[in-house]
Amino acid sequence: MKANRKISRRSFLKKSMYYSLGTIGALGVSGAYSRWIEPYSIETTTITIKIPHLPVVFEGFRICHFSDLHLGFHLEAKDLETVVEQIQSLKPDCICFTGDLFDHHSTGVSETTRYLSKLEASYGKYAVLGNHDNWGNRESVNRVLTKSGFTILHNENRQIKKQSDSIYMVGVDDPWVGGADILRALNGVPKNTCNILLAHEPDFADEFCQHPIDLQLSGHSHGGQVQVPFIGALHTPPHAKKYIDGLYQVENSSMQVYTTRGIGMTRMPIRFNCRPELVLITLKPSK
Repeated sequence: MKANRKISRRSFLKKSMYYSLGTIGALGVSGAYSRWIEPYSIETTTITIKIPHLPVVFEGFRICHFSDLHLGFHLEAKDLETVVEQIQSLKPDCICFTGDLFDHHSTGVSETTRYLSKLEASYGKYAVLGNHDNWGNRESVNRVLTKSGFTILHNENRQIKKQSDSIYMVGVDDPWVGGADILRALNGVPKNTCNILLAHEPDFADEFCQHPIDLQLSGHSHGGQVQVPFIGALHTPPHAKKYIDGLYQVENSSMQVYTTRGIGMTRMPIRFNCRPELVLITLKPSK
């Protein structure tokens, strides 16, 4: 009996050692994947969104939405080459960037400008600034985007015309720290038109839905960067607690909001179960 107990104890210790080594190995593999693989594996999400006021001639209109590059924090200007190639392969009619070009300080400005200038879309490139753009060198961000051919919407709008009909691209400055003014942004927009809003932080949709906006495009959340199965994002920044990742219908409103997980990272140089994202939105009139 004593011999049997010794064998059982030895077997238990051996199995425990194997389990411990297996756990350590799995954590090591997961850590390496989260640091070196997933952050550079950009996913393209394709989605059709129905819009009540969309003119028929805009059915099939394709918008590429991207956000949160955070250049200077583990992503550099040279990493834009892949991003630009993937966007151009989608052949969008319009390109929208919803803020946080640099993480804090402007870095690789000329190279960033060169890559972003390669983006082409028949109906224009539009951008708004994010909180990191305002915390860093705001004027440098403005120069880079402008020189790259983007129209920056500082509480303003632009008409996108197709044949005899139009939709409006509306943009507000960063709602958290930049002085967003939705009334000023909508100034001159006719009634009963299709209006698409660019706003960095998604949760302000609960305020903006009180205005004639059909669809809000946002970033800021990064999808949490780390999403645990069956639990979701472990942490998201302020003003990205409700509309974290994907398409939402704003409660008691006809407005929808799409929050992209963005491209870059901040604070932690990892992504897990939360790949960086480009979004290709196809517009369709709702029946």
